[in-house]
Amino acid sequence: MSHDVEEVRLNLGHIELAAHLFGPADGQPVIALHGWLDNANSFARLAPKLAGLRIVALDLAGHGYSEHRPAGAGYALWDYAHDVLRVAEQLGWERFALLGHSLGAIVSVVLAGSLPERVTRLALIDGVVPPTSGPENAAERLGMALDAQLRLDGKRKAVHPTLERAVEARMRGQVAVSREAAELLAQRGVMPVPGGYSWRSDSRLTLPSPTRLSQAQALSFVQRIACPAQLVVAADGMLTRHPELLEQLPFAWEPLPGGHHLHLNDESGARLVADCFNQFFGIS
Repeated sequence: MSHDVEEVRLNLGHIELAAHLFGPADGQPVIALHGWLDNANSFARLAPKLAGLRIVALDLAGHGYSEHRPAGAGYALWDYAHDVLRVAEQLGWERFALLGHSLGAIVSVVLAGSLPERVTRLALIDGVVPPTSGPENAAERLGMALDAQLRLDGKRKAVHPTLERAVEARMRGQVAVSREAAELLAQRGVMPVPGGYSWRSDSRLTLPSPTRLSQAQALSFVQRIACPAQLVVAADGMLTRHPELLEQLPFAWEPLPGGHHLHLNDESGARLVADCFNQFFGIS
């Protein structure tokens, strides 16, 4: 299996995205979507272990080397889904599989449920649906989000005096990762600035969502998925906190040891995930 990776840029008209390209040109077409505040290097360990796939691992908008959305725009799930469709159109892929982690898994489910005829397979890592909320909190949530958006204009991004400190900050992030994982993410996610180093990600990504789906709305996407789907659940990840959600899924899920970034934190975790997905894609 080749470990070669190609750096590509995809001009979608409304935005330009960066991506890593893995695998043989005649492999099964797969678009890989990383998690919140990560980048395409989220798949640096996993993708080379997946045989027979042509994987385009995106830097989602506002992440890594991809452009940020224009002023006044946001980062809604359906905007990411639209980007993915534009990528597929540019690549000439009428049908394609999705490989998603966390936020990327959620976007994958939203797209596969919205346009089930476009998606051939769904490989998910520790993510299914977005956080949900009842209608009684809608007005309060929107007000909180609008206030946070206004306050963001006066905030300055954190500057770390050294690259090592920037890596350490990512290790201690809201979702902790191993040092090796943080170093891989930093390769595409950190840039030099006056006074040190800063993470490239758009500050608007940290804003609270102005709206949330109800649980019924979120599950409606899951229920419309028509392709084979496989979910990897990290034993020390996020989905184990929601056993009631796992019980409602109409597709298979497999628990594996490790944290939320089990596919990236170390080689053993990446191998376990690869073994699961190689079998799922029929390339074991």
